[in-house]
Amino acid sequence: MVKVSCVIITYNEEQNIGACIKSVQNVADEIIVVDSYSQDKTTGIAESLGARVFYKKFNGFGEQKAYAIGQATHDWILSVDADEILTPELQNSILAVKQNPAFDGYGLNILTNYCGKWIKHCGWYPKRKLRLLDKTKGYINDNKVHEGFEMSNPHAPIGLLKGDLLHYSYKTISEHSRKIQLYTELAAKHMAEKGASISLLKIILGPKWTFFYLYIIRHGFLDGYWGYVLCKNISYESFIKYTKIRLYTKQYRTPRQSTDLLSPPSLSN
Repeated sequence: MVKVSCVIITYNEEQNIGACIKSVQNVADEIIVVDSYSQDKTTGIAESLGARVFYKKFNGFGEQKAYAIGQATHDWILSVDADEILTPELQNSILAVKQNPAFDGYGLNILTNYCGKWIKHCGWYPKRKLRLLDKTKGYINDNKVHEGFEMSNPHAPIGLLKGDLLHYSYKTISEHSRKIQLYTELAAKHMAEKGASISLLKIILGPKWTFFYLYIIRHGFLDGYWGYVLCKNISYESFIKYTKIRLYTKQYRTPRQSTDLLSPPSLSN
C-alpha cells in the first residue's frame, strides 16, 4: 500500500479548515498545512486535528504549494484547498488507489458551491483537475494563480476518480469581488513579467466572448440566476485581468529616471 501526504495552504481559514481536514483524515497518512501567518484560529484548529503546520510568507499559489509538497514525507501527494471537502465516495476511490495505483496521477471532479448554489454548468462541472499524484512523476507549476499539478511526461495517462471534491467557494458576491482583485493582480503581474501583450481589441471582445462561451455554449443558463451572476463575474474578471496586464506591461517597459524599472504596486494579504 502506498502512503499519501495531503497538502493544504491556508490564510484565515478557521471557518473551513476543520471540515477539510476531517474529510481527508481517512485517506491521508500525514496532513501538511502551510499557513501565510493567519490572524485567526486556523493553525490552532489544524494542529488540534493532527496536521503538521508550517509557516511561509505568501508569494503566489504555485510557490506556496510547492513549498508544502517539499515538507511532505511521502511520494504520493493529495492537494486540496482549505475550502474543499472529499465526499465519502471520493474517499473510497482514493483508498482503492492506495491499495493498487494503476496510474501515476489521478484527476478529481470538483463540484463548486457558489453563494449557496451548486454549479453544474458554466464550465465549472465536471471541473476535473489533477490533484493526486506520485511527486516523483510530476510537479506543481509555478503559476501565481490557477496553479496545478503537471506530469513530467505530458503524455502520461491520468486516471479519473469516482466521487466529487466539494468546493465551497464564495459565500457572497463581495467575497468573490475581493478575490477577483487578488487573482487578477497576481496573474497580471506574472504575465507582465513574462512580456505579455494585450490589445485593446482583446480587452473589448475578450470578456464578451467569455460570457457567451460560459453562459450559452457551456449551458450556464441552466444554473438559473446564480449561473448568470457567475458568468458575468467571470467575464468581468477577464476584463480586469486584461486591463491590468496592459497597464503593468507598460510600466515594466517604462524606465525610471534612475534607470530602474517601475514595479507595479505591491500586494499585501
